[in-house]
Amino acid sequence: MQFNRKHLLGLEELTAEEIRMILDTAVPFKEISERQIKKVPVLRGKTIINLFFEPSTRTRISFEFAEKRLSADTIHVGVSQSSVVKGETLVDMARNLEAMRIDMVVIRHPASGAPAFLAERIDSNVINAGDGWHEHPTQGLLDMLTLRDEFGKLKGLKVVIVGDVVHSRVARSNIWGLKKMGAKVGVCGPPTLVPRSLEAMGVEIYPRIEDVLAEADAINVLRIQLERMQSNMFPSLGEYNRLYGISTEKLEKAGRDVLILHPGPMNRGVEIDSDVADGDYQVILKQVTNGVAVRMAVLFLLAGGKPARAAEVAATLE
Repeated sequence: MQFNRKHLLGLEELTAEEIRMILDTAVPFKEISERQIKKVPVLRGKTIINLFFEPSTRTRISFEFAEKRLSADTIHVGVSQSSVVKGETLVDMARNLEAMRIDMVVIRHPASGAPAFLAERIDSNVINAGDGWHEHPTQGLLDMLTLRDEFGKLKGLKVVIVGDVVHSRVARSNIWGLKKMGAKVGVCGPPTLVPRSLEAMGVEIYPRIEDVLAEADAINVLRIQLERMQSNMFPSLGEYNRLYGISTEKLEKAGRDVLILHPGPMNRGVEIDSDVADGDYQVILKQVTNGVAVRMAVLFLLAGGKPARAAEVAATLE
């Protein structure tokens, strides 16, 4: 079976089979990162531009690792380095880059819909690395791969997203992806940060973190995005930590094992305590490792690679 999408703009538009195809393709690519020679020639001769109009460390570096391990030529363009600061439009900039015969664009942008807007206007493949409050599809995919690695399945799992849901593109990609794969999804946080509209998507809203810990198989802890808030949305960071922060004390009171994920960067002592972030419950660094593999899989599939050949490709040497 072939992956027939030209772009990866969000998980809302993907089918369960397409999501499964990406996750399955990522599995053999994980092995490349464990080898002495961490390269395969599958994208040799391809040129990929990383356009980041927002600050990023993990996502940008993860994409760059994925591109280099597939032997692509990769160029990073940050907004402060680009002609956009001189008034050039996003489309003009992309068309100029495309005139240099690029093959793919990875874009992070503060405006929801910017990757889709770009995809309609250029011939290159477009990958959404996070757009506004809309989606962050590769983060959703790597979270699902991590869950599947730990539990052996996604169907039937109870996954609760805790924290700043209203501003989170990660939450939206996780909700779309997990629901399509048959997982049960909940959210928890202050009422100001949890949209009631999610109930229409079949998402359960939990008012108390204690209720979450009593039922969830896994908790995806979101960062409190103070930079996106126009006003105070809860009394204080200390109060947030007391009511919704994930601590060892709360986990021990639950009396059951709950897997902890976090997309990063973490606000230690706010949404998650350091002893949890560094403890036995979490799989945060496994998420980082899976992020490179998932992004390699996405690049491979968009370049026309066949899922059935992923293992064979991963076994080759540069």
